[in-house]
Amino acid sequence: MTSVLKYLSGLVIALLLVAAVLVGLNWAPDRPAAELAERWAPAPSDFVTLAGMPVHYRDQGPRDAATTVVLLHGTSASLHTWEGWVAALEDEYRVVSLDLPGFGLTGPFMKHDDYSIDAYTAFMGQVMDALEIDQAVIGGNSFGGEVAWETALAMPERVSGLILVDAAGYPMQAQSMPLGFRIAQIPALSGLMNRVLPRSVIESSVRNVYGNPDLVTDELVDRYYELTLREGNRAALSKRFARIAWRDESGERLATLQQPTLVIWGGQDRLIPPDNGERFAQDIPDAELVMFDELGHVPQEEDPQATVAVARVFLAQLGDAGHDD
Repeated sequence: MTSVLKYLSGLVIALLLVAAVLVGLNWAPDRPAAELAERWAPAPSDFVTLAGMPVHYRDQGPRDAATTVVLLHGTSASLHTWEGWVAALEDEYRVVSLDLPGFGLTGPFMKHDDYSIDAYTAFMGQVMDALEIDQAVIGGNSFGGEVAWETALAMPERVSGLILVDAAGYPMQAQSMPLGFRIAQIPALSGLMNRVLPRSVIESSVRNVYGNPDLVTDELVDRYYELTLREGNRAALSKRFARIAWRDESGERLATLQQPTLVIWGGQDRLIPPDNGERFAQDIPDAELVMFDELGHVPQEEDPQATVAVARVFLAQLGDAGHDD
């Protein structure tokens, strides 16, 4: 019996040592925004303080352009996901991209812990006021797409069109969810992840949302990983997941949208599968669906050239319609 106890004691000690080593190797405390900004906020990045938050944004293209386009990223992403689109649009349009609260360099809501969709639509009104945007076409990917169409419902006079890219809005029926998202939804683990975060978890999550994972580069993983470490972002992500409340009447609400809408979807999206794109196109009265069969959940990032070409046609049509009026 004594030898068995010694063996078990040794095994426990060995496991604790292994756990301690793993924690040490993957120790990743929060990092200050100022430190991360050196790499991830070069010009033309800027910051505007709203409700105590230093909101990271980029305002590119001619300020007197006839059309302003506002681009919103998805969960755990940042404004960088739109860089390819911005480069293609800024010659003709004023293009504003930003890090939503809880993500990127903006970080968590400073004055409240309300991560409901209503809090985000209110935030959009503040952003548009601060940047003097009377009206815009709002484009959004995933969660950013949900913020876009909810903003159009809340402030229809300020949204002239919508571009929904693999947008959220219907009850989630994911075929595959990124590992990082799954961990963030487990309260017992989310606290640990606020201090320990293997880079491999982020790499796995990014590869999961690409149609072709071979396109995921080390620099891309670096960006997602380092901005996840921004002070407060991991805690905000858990709070955001806790506030997700899918509305069963989403279809009925979407049917009241009056804005022309372009729906772009990746045919290999396993997080928000393609049938969601078809539902958006059916429920929104003035909507067109374009499916990219080989792309995943972030088609604007995976193949910016192909996807922005469709967006340019849509924006040109909006402009022509406006001139006809």
